[in-house]
Amino acid sequence: MLASEIAQSLAERLSHIRRDFHMHPELSFKEFDTSSKIAKILTEAGIEIVDHGLSTGVVGLLRTGKPGPTIALRGDIDALPIEEQNDVEYKSRVPGVMHACGHDIHTTVVLGAALVLSKMKDQLTGNVKFLFEPAEEINAGAKAMLDAGVMENPHVDAIFGVHNQPDIPAGMVGVKAGALMAAVDTIGISVSGVGGHGALPHRTVDPIVAGAAIVLNLQTAVSRNTSPLEPLVVSIGTFQAGTANNVIPDRVQMTGTVRTFNPELRDAMPSTLSRIVENTAQALGATAQLSYRRDLPAVINSKEYANIAAGAVVAVCGEGNVVDPVPSMGGEDFALFLEKAPGCFLWLGVGNRERGIVNQWHHPRFDADESSLPVGAAVLAQCVIDTNKFLKK
Repeated sequence: MLASEIAQSLAERLSHIRRDFHMHPELSFKEFDTSSKIAKILTEAGIEIVDHGLSTGVVGLLRTGKPGPTIALRGDIDALPIEEQNDVEYKSRVPGVMHACGHDIHTTVVLGAALVLSKMKDQLTGNVKFLFEPAEEINAGAKAMLDAGVMENPHVDAIFGVHNQPDIPAGMVGVKAGALMAAVDTIGISVSGVGGHGALPHRTVDPIVAGAAIVLNLQTAVSRNTSPLEPLVVSIGTFQAGTANNVIPDRVQMTGTVRTFNPELRDAMPSTLSRIVENTAQALGATAQLSYRRDLPAVINSKEYANIAAGAVVAVCGEGNVVDPVPSMGGEDFALFLEKAPGCFLWLGVGNRERGIVNQWHHPRFDADESSLPVGAAVLAQCVIDTNKFLKK
């Protein structure tokens, strides 16, 4: 049987698996029951569970017993601290916690691919690793798994990952060579002035005014310091100051995020932003300092493996169902796996406008068209099959 035929035969089971995960979401590094359920499904399919030393997350290994490459599939498993607002029978049963980013979908389609490949083992050589990553939502899971050595013993030669995309209709898959998701960095800004009475501002150095000017001037990093052809986002997300309406405080604290694709532009950001922050504050008599933390690199898909993924989508879904997606300034720690092995990150269409399945990631009414589950499972399995053949040449 073909991967697509096996996956379709599993459609009802995949829906049941996904709904179970959706009803019982767990937060980052607390995915104990989720991990146990994943391990049980893999074990029943004859897939070895590898002890990676972490308290949550699962590594499955399908050995063919024949020499060949090792190909990995990655799915993330954690949920978000969001109260679900969907009125569905599989609504989250955990107050204040929800799979609002669709990691229940990712987990299910990777499990589906594992079930498919376990039935097609005789068509493969080498090994297939199934990486179920905890704590993706806090950008900690991939690093923890890599530090635990999950890309070795046996060494992973290629890797594929998947993220749902409500903007893409179910039955279609987004595949793009090159940059797909942005690098993620965090900034902190401390502004110091001289506090005093709100009625006597001339006797103070107002850090709030300086901070507000910094927020505005930071946008010149985008509009006047960077080519308009280069994607760049600089956003301030928190601005904290003061204790009373008539008191000018001594200090302002801000945090924000910087998103880029171009590595050279990313490298230039600390000095560019520091100059803007420090000089803006100085012009208003205050002082300011910028801290800059590099969190995640950009997701850059290999051209070779993007071509393999596109071919897998055609094989499973037919011609015309490969979408060339618009890159997102959102980040993904799958990028860290791509630093260890070439591969491709796919966007699985889960949208259905007729059914009102249109809400974006992290929305309290996020949902997915479950017809996408066997599609995702089959596409990932086909990626493994085709990569296995590619690497044997």
